[in-house]
Amino acid sequence: MRLHHPHPWEVSPGEATAIQERLRHLVRLEDCMGEVRRVAGTDVGFERGTAVTRAAVAVLSLPGLELLECAVARRPTSFPYVPGLLSFREIPAILEALQKLERPPDLLLVDGQGTAHPRRFGIASHLGVVTGIPSVGVAKSRLIGWHGEPPDERGAWTPLQEGEETIGAVLRSRKGVRPIYVSPGHCVTLERALEYVMRCVTRYRLPETTRQAHRLASGT
Repeated sequence: MRLHHPHPWEVSPGEATAIQERLRHLVRLEDCMGEVRRVAGTDVGFERGTAVTRAAVAVLSLPGLELLECAVARRPTSFPYVPGLLSFREIPAILEALQKLERPPDLLLVDGQGTAHPRRFGIASHLGVVTGIPSVGVAKSRLIGWHGEPPDERGAWTPLQEGEETIGAVLRSRKGVRPIYVSPGHCVTLERALEYVMRCVTRYRLPETTRQAHRLASGT
């Protein structure tokens, strides 16, 4: 897999922020993907405390959501936990896992934020820009912004906003569960992002892509 816009990952937090500011302008918030037959979830866990980063990628079929292939990569953790700079801590290991796949997926559902980020460049956007793969952020909690409560019905959502800008959506993936936070990563609109997340949701709160990747990343 050829990387787009390569840059160093072992940098200071200040340098990481500057890289985000430089690359954020490359994000495309339009539908520029082809047919999606292979959708992948990514998740990251840690071993030996936080000394080793363990990244997992699970590729599922659409529309059947059958597991097609998966990969796990481990590497020493080289960046501290800094809110807003998650990509520098996790993406290097995710890239190693993606390189192990027989072929790249058509769409990435990333455990984390896309445009719902202080610089509109969360881990989903960053991963999409450097791989060239369309991406969506699917997060379990809010990083920034404000929102109303979405109706308690499957597929209902309300905008996640900062100021007058809509930066994502608060999605009720199933009736009676806490919402999840969906935002475009790269090469996808918010509406299409929501559509693909819901196509990957079965009887659980999180999409199957995330669930499968989490099992691999956590070793369960």
